[in-house]
Amino acid sequence: MKISGWLGLIFAVALLSAGCQSIPPISAATQKNPASVSTNAAELDGKWHSVEISPSPDLPKIHTWQKFNPVWWLENDDDPIPPAWYLPDDPHRATKWRFRNPFHNFNFYVIGVADKKIVRSGRYPEKISNPNGGWNFAVSRRKIILLPFISYQRGKFEFYFGWRTRGNFGIKFNLSSANENQEPRPSIEVK
Repeated sequence: MKISGWLGLIFAVALLSAGCQSIPPISAATQKNPASVSTNAAELDGKWHSVEISPSPDLPKIHTWQKFNPVWWLENDDDPIPPAWYLPDDPHRATKWRFRNPFHNFNFYVIGVADKKIVRSGRYPEKISNPNGGWNFAVSRRKIILLPFISYQRGKFEFYFGWRTRGNFGIKFNLSSANENQEPRPSIEVK
């Protein structure tokens, strides 16, 4: 690698670190004056803050050896069986379900950190997009690793790139028609 390549890498790390380092949220028990600190999430919207995100308790056990298996990368350990709403009358629904979201495990658990506890910092760290439209920047931190996220939403256009709210990696570029009459998918009750 040339010297200029190293300078670019150092610049990128410095840029990501400059405005993105924050400390984990402090519990009310360890604060000197807990009454002066706002715990209302609505008051924090739009202000830079951090939230601690833990993996789901229903998450199957992920072993390190699985992360080195390229066949496992193509699977979906979170939803291996298609839900009832997905192509209910299609005899090939299980096969189509596997092709619907390839590389799920890779995005969530190999390059993603959805199975680890992280701290996510930003103006809207609990959300993918800025609820007011426009840009949303966030950084997820796992120990000393900083994982950036950027999104933009305006009208029918939506874009994001980076590590999302659970620590999984994702890319989206969507131009959609805002159809007011479109029915949402039925909600699935998880027990």
